[in-house]
Amino acid sequence: MAATATPSAQVVTPKPCISASHGVSRSRLACFGNETKSASWTKLKSSSSIAATQSLSKSYGCNLIKYEKRHVVKAMSGASDNQPLPGLPIDLRGKRAFIAGVADDNGYGWAIAKSLAAAGAEILVGTWVPALNIFETSLRRGKFDESRVLPDGSLMEITKVYPLDAIYDTPEDVPEDVKANKRYSGSSKWTVKEVAESVKQDFGTIDILVHSLANGPEVSKPILETSRYGYLAAISASSYSFISLLKHFVPIMNPGGATISLTYIASEKIIPGYGGGMSSAKSALESDTRVLAFEAGRKHNIRVNTISAGPLRSRAAKAIGFIDMMIDYSLENAPLQKELSADEVGNAAAFLASPLASAITGAVVYVDNGLNAMGVGVDSPVFKDLDIPKANKS
Repeated sequence: MAATATPSAQVVTPKPCISASHGVSRSRLACFGNETKSASWTKLKSSSSIAATQSLSKSYGCNLIKYEKRHVVKAMSGASDNQPLPGLPIDLRGKRAFIAGVADDNGYGWAIAKSLAAAGAEILVGTWVPALNIFETSLRRGKFDESRVLPDGSLMEITKVYPLDAIYDTPEDVPEDVKANKRYSGSSKWTVKEVAESVKQDFGTIDILVHSLANGPEVSKPILETSRYGYLAAISASSYSFISLLKHFVPIMNPGGATISLTYIASEKIIPGYGGGMSSAKSALESDTRVLAFEAGRKHNIRVNTISAGPLRSRAAKAIGFIDMMIDYSLENAPLQKELSADEVGNAAAFLASPLASAITGAVVYVDNGLNAMGVGVDSPVFKDLDIPKANKS
């Protein structure tokens, strides 16, 4: 979706010099600046050029993915990575993030990965097993290259893609019919425990854990028509999966690390059409965020927060069937009359993962143009005689 907003946390690029290194650039940072810039990645990338100077290859699992004709010149900062930075930066250089639930380039998980990468973090992702082949093929063929462009003109690099199905904690939990399913053939070590062990073996530790997972097989049903199976499935995939991820990843998280999940206003307000137990799952996720903040904070010095994001026209949201109506409703009724961009949620996540948010934990952070604050829909005919302020579109 197009971005029309200018968030308070702008992305700025340090004065670059050109390096031919194949390593991951750690020079990117997001910074609170005085200069006003658009949140749109399209506008950011339009001022950058990607020169064809070298071949780039990346290893994803056991498959070597080569960009034979797609070349990148990295913008490297002339200053040392250890040198203090001016301003108030979101600096995640030297940090490693694992984002669970990235399967395409148009959802919140992808946007969060981009913002973390723009701030200098190394990116690992977990992709649902049945979507893994399509996702890796799209990466390999460059279909996501336009979406990978960062503010400095380089491409977001995903160091490794792991197969993941977060509704299964251990191999013993996987039913035989799932093991035999052809959509899972060719992949291994994709339960939560196994993925955490693989990340530990490959990289040792991580600093940031992002949960961008949700599924409700009966989401289109009113809760009175939802089966026990559908309700529990929504809870398992959308909320308990976060507990499982944190349980298995927290032993390899560095002290001072951060975890972030994604919730929705249906956790606390009635959203007709968001059924099948999904509203209950989001309520559970927010409650668990507070309890986990206490437990993980006391035991491991890890912060736990969740972002309540507004409606986005993503592939997953389209499956619900009424996302366009929710976006239109938000445009008419939110204090900020503009369409929410995924980048705004990504930038909020980068802030929450950074040392700037070192005292924030157990919080539900709303990134929804303020819609959560509204008690009524001001587009209702009952308010037709009131002088309701409208956004200045000029």
